[in-house]
Amino acid sequence: MRHLVIASALLAALGPAAAPAAHAVAVPPGHVYFWPDPNQMGPGGAWGYAPPGYREADPRVKRHAYSFDSRASVTVYAISYQPGGCLYRAIYPDDYSNNWEWATKFDGVSDSTMGCRPG
Repeated sequence: MRHLVIASALLAALGPAAAPAAHAVAVPPGHVYFWPDPNQMGPGGAWGYAPPGYREADPRVKRHAYSFDSRASVTVYAISYQPGGCLYRAIYPDDYSNNWEWATKFDGVSDSTMGCRPG
């Protein structure tokens, strides 16, 4: 118990900047958030999508979405435009990644595969 009190006092003394970044932004139900850096961090904060339809990614995360968190109630699809076609990657409800392997492919997000190939 003493360690908990000391840790709480230390965090209080350091202020909100010492709080873990993952807890700084709560993704609202129905949304998917993308961040420009790993561990749900990065300049400008998160960029969000809520179905339906397609949205082109904000420049902060376009081809630079190193983490995401989905609270959408449906599967959505990350879209990547490539020479000769496009690729999609499914993002399932409650899916997340703190170091997303698709970071440099991400161009936008949709509630359909938009005729793209899995990638």
